[in-house]
Amino acid sequence: MPRDWEDWYRRGETPWEKGQAAPPLVELMERNGADLWQGGPVLVPGCGFGHDVRAIAATGASVIGLDSAPSAIQGAQAFPSETGEVYELGDFLDPEWQQGRRFRALWEHTCFCAIDPPFRDAYAAAAAAVLVPGGLLAGVFYLNPPDPGDGTDGPPFPSSIDEITQRFSTHFEFLEGWVPRSAYPGREGREWIGCFRRMG
Repeated sequence: MPRDWEDWYRRGETPWEKGQAAPPLVELMERNGADLWQGGPVLVPGCGFGHDVRAIAATGASVIGLDSAPSAIQGAQAFPSETGEVYELGDFLDPEWQQGRRFRALWEHTCFCAIDPPFRDAYAAAAAAVLVPGGLLAGVFYLNPPDPGDGTDGPPFPSSIDEITQRFSTHFEFLEGWVPRSAYPGREGREWIGCFRRMG
C-alpha cells in the first residue's frame, strides 16, 4: 500500500478500529445467509484487528485476513480464534502477493476508501485477480466520510456509488446494493453495501 499504515498503528491513530465487526456486515449476513461465502476461502483485505474476519469465520467459512501493518496482524492474532481463521502480512495491491491466490469471496470494508483514489482501479484489478470466476465481492463502501481536514488529504477518501460500480465494471457484474440500516455511530447514511460477481 502507498501509505505507511504501520506508522498509524504505532502512533495509536486508528479511528477505523471500532472493537466489533462492521454492523453492515452483520446485516448482509442476516439478509443473505451463511451460504453467502460459499464455504470460502474468503479474503478480507485491510483486515485490521480482524473483527470482520472472525464474524465471517463464525459462519463456518474459511477466511484469511490480510493487512500491510504488522501491528494490525499482531492485534488480530491476539483475539481468540473462531474456527481457525488465518491472518497474513502482505500488500493486497502487490502482484507478487496476488500470484497463485484464489478465493471464492472477498469482503471489503474500509480498505477501498482508505487507499489513495488513484489506486482504486488497482484495487478493482487486484480483486479480480484473486477471485475465481463467479466469485463474490461484497463490501460496505464509505461514501461520505467526515471531513478529515480540507477534504482532499484523507484518508478516508469519499466515493460515490457511480464511481464504485464504474471501477468494478470491467471485471464484475453488479448484483445488488443498498444503504445499510445498521452502522457504527456517526456513519449512518454515509455507507453503501455493494455486491458484485466476478465475470469470466
